[in-house]
Amino acid sequence: MAAIASHPGLRSLEEVDEEVFELVEREKERQFTSIELIASENFASCAIMDCLGSCLTNKYSEGLPGKRYYGGNEIIDQIENLCKARALEAYGLDPSEWGCNVQPYSGSPANFAVYTALLKPHDRIMGLDLPSGGHLTHGFYTLDKKTMNRKAVSATSVYFESLPYKVHPETGLIDFEELDKLATVFKPALIVCGGSAYPRDWDYAKFRQIADANGSLLMMDMAHISGLVAAKEANNPFEFCDVVTTTTHKSLRGPRAGMIFFKKDARGFEDAINNAVFPALQGGPHEHQIAGIAVQLKETMTDSYKAYIKQVKANIAALGARLVDDYGYSLATGGTDNHLVLWDLRPAGITGSKVEKICDVCQITLNKNAVPGDISALSPGGVRIGAPAMTTRGLVEADFVEVADLLHEAVQLALKIQDSMTSKKLVDFAKALDGHPEVAALKDKVKAFASRFGMPGKPFGKYVPKPQL
Repeated sequence: MAAIASHPGLRSLEEVDEEVFELVEREKERQFTSIELIASENFASCAIMDCLGSCLTNKYSEGLPGKRYYGGNEIIDQIENLCKARALEAYGLDPSEWGCNVQPYSGSPANFAVYTALLKPHDRIMGLDLPSGGHLTHGFYTLDKKTMNRKAVSATSVYFESLPYKVHPETGLIDFEELDKLATVFKPALIVCGGSAYPRDWDYAKFRQIADANGSLLMMDMAHISGLVAAKEANNPFEFCDVVTTTTHKSLRGPRAGMIFFKKDARGFEDAINNAVFPALQGGPHEHQIAGIAVQLKETMTDSYKAYIKQVKANIAALGARLVDDYGYSLATGGTDNHLVLWDLRPAGITGSKVEKICDVCQITLNKNAVPGDISALSPGGVRIGAPAMTTRGLVEADFVEVADLLHEAVQLALKIQDSMTSKKLVDFAKALDGHPEVAALKDKVKAFASRFGMPGKPFGKYVPKPQL
């Protein structure tokens, strides 16, 4: 018994590696005392963390259920089949018409698996431009002004020919007229709808019409709004699209992973996509993640989750209204239909990069982001703000109004510091924040606010956040 008790596999993280343990504890405290507004982040539940830290991480399960390359997968097969069945049920899909693959490690591999499965090298793709709120995996090029050579930033643009469509520079909405013209000339094999920073819902019928007119497949990357779609708080892409991909950790609030949904018909998407995931692009699936997805999909079908998604939308609307109506700021498209807003800071006279920097120092986490009219995503005029994470922590509309007040205070302080400087460089602005008494005071205010709310997950180690939710 003494030998078993001393086995290294039974020792805690604190006992085995104090350095990593301390870093985990510090990150836990940072999350608890910060206002998390990154639209792609959320907080996983205790049940999901139980899966992620379970014995399922030990098992190799290359292949599909019933067709594994290793033995000992009888129970693993049941878990993965349960996850797939719940995925179809959560989105109201008929298993005879739709199938799914729950093995992608995240959203980017899921997207590339679809391209690998359904396209030939150098086939043409049209996705939303990155500065318009699209995602890198939908294709993106830049121009090296020194050499005047085109540079493919995204692997999608390395192996396929990509032509972006854009939002209208004045309205911030998808410019369907221009998309139609471009598609008529470009004749893409695939049109991708979906984005990472688009605050409005998607008109899938218009995309379908353009796709059909040009012989294009239609794919929706619903990574950001998959929770809204499941809760029926957003338009349904499954009514019009051939393929739908998603991450599982954003508004869906599951573990970090991905899923692919595909139509089951004579075009043979099922075998092509399954074979693209494995063996073409991935090795053994992460079954501890797949179990976590299954757990979250079960929660997604509850009334409490649907109420959560409604609260997400109400919260971000309240924050946006406070910024616009009470402080006179501008939002791209004038507002939001989903879980995020794009705050256009150009009229205020400051860049998104500087606002991101001061907020980060004050423990408000958001990200700089291009807004309609920006030339480059590398020099953005705004920031992206999302509500899913802090709504998970229990914030309601009145609390998000307070968050907007703190954001206003951060911007006004950033303007004050910027006006006191001769340099316009971000690096010098960042140096001016260090040790600034008003910045330190705002940080203390943010920490006091954030610490009023509980955290989901597994409290362990020496630091235990407030157990409220």
